[in-house]
Amino acid sequence: MKIRSLPTWLTAVLFFLVVGVAVQIIFSRGLLSGYWQQIIMAGTVLAISAQGLNLKYGYAGLFALGHAAYYGIGAYSSALITKDWIVGWSGNPAGGLAGVLAIEVGFILALVAIAYLQLGHRRSRLRDRLTQWLTPFEASVLATVVAILIGALIIVVVGGGGGWLARKGVLALAPPVLGALPAAVSEQVIFLFALVSGAVLAGLIGYLISLPILSLTYDYLCIATLGFGIIAYVFFNNADQLIPTMKGARGMVGIPSLTTWPWVMVCLAVALVVMRNLIYSSTGRAILSVRDDPVAAGTMGIDTFRFKTLAYAIGCAYAGLAGGLYAHLYSFLHPSNFTWLKSVDPFVMVVFGGVGSMTGTTLGAYTFVTLLEGLRVLPAEFIDWRYVIYPLILLAVMLFRPQGIMGTNEWGFLKPPRAAKRARGQRASAEMAQAESSASPSES
Repeated sequence: MKIRSLPTWLTAVLFFLVVGVAVQIIFSRGLLSGYWQQIIMAGTVLAISAQGLNLKYGYAGLFALGHAAYYGIGAYSSALITKDWIVGWSGNPAGGLAGVLAIEVGFILALVAIAYLQLGHRRSRLRDRLTQWLTPFEASVLATVVAILIGALIIVVVGGGGGWLARKGVLALAPPVLGALPAAVSEQVIFLFALVSGAVLAGLIGYLISLPILSLTYDYLCIATLGFGIIAYVFFNNADQLIPTMKGARGMVGIPSLTTWPWVMVCLAVALVVMRNLIYSSTGRAILSVRDDPVAAGTMGIDTFRFKTLAYAIGCAYAGLAGGLYAHLYSFLHPSNFTWLKSVDPFVMVVFGGVGSMTGTTLGAYTFVTLLEGLRVLPAEFIDWRYVIYPLILLAVMLFRPQGIMGTNEWGFLKPPRAAKRARGQRASAEMAQAESSASPSES
């Protein structure tokens, strides 16, 4: 069977397997220095984060800054989990994992309870009834206050109770179960839990933040998300008041160095495959329709707000996953790594590679890191000029190819299913025509 006739999923597996093994061989044989090995892994981590922003900005059309805040949430939360297991800062090796899971379980249970009780619908009904005795404005305010109080009660009772039970369960089960495994295996399992927990926590917080702000558009949305990014930065600077091991403005140290090339490559593969399947699904088409024309999409029955929040939350989860890998790559976290200015970096990668292109975003991330670090070869007196040279290169690209390196095109298994099928059909027809033309002389 020819390679081009393989199914898409098998093509993706073969591609990542070949690339992953080839790069691992290069690393293990020392053909690249440790510095450049770290740069390649950093570029892969940034590619995962940029894919999340590409979903929010490129596919959903949400001009949102503050992406670095979710990057930091994933980094700090995953670091708390692994550091507690390796070093121990809470008194129980699973304390960090139990705390993060308690927050996530409580949040999810509270959301499920609020959705089951249809709190928003009941608020509307209460408001309509109150208009019989009050003005519409007074009825709306009173109904909103009652809904908020009931929601807070649900969060405390359902969310708090569920989170407390989850925490107790993890504290009781995780140490003996994982402790029975070899130390090297248990570290990898905890690292996996940390990455997933960091991504989920960033996604949940992104969902919560999106509820009040996604009714805004364009520059208003940008300012609102920028505000959250500043809030997160201030929190990271003063986090030692809540959790001393985070060290606040001094920077968190003692994070185990667990990020390796296999981990980074597998995470990128999963991120790209999930993104591809999402974009080419009915949900992805709905997200694209909301970006292109929200009014027309709403007229056709598409819940525009729902798909905006979905895209925003998933994009934040991508940033959280990348943040977890980043924390365990450098083993040090400082709030300055997650300022609002750092949210501009993934924007540059997306625009440089091509807005709305998974291939372009990945290439943009590697190009960004390679250029920024490659320009360190400049003489010492000109080293700071790399921050001028790189923007000039970006400016030239925007002038002569404003759609970015790839535009909206994709390579390989990232192509749209219909386009890939059409391309295979065209190749098959060309081969058949060539075979017939080569066979016709012998027949005559």
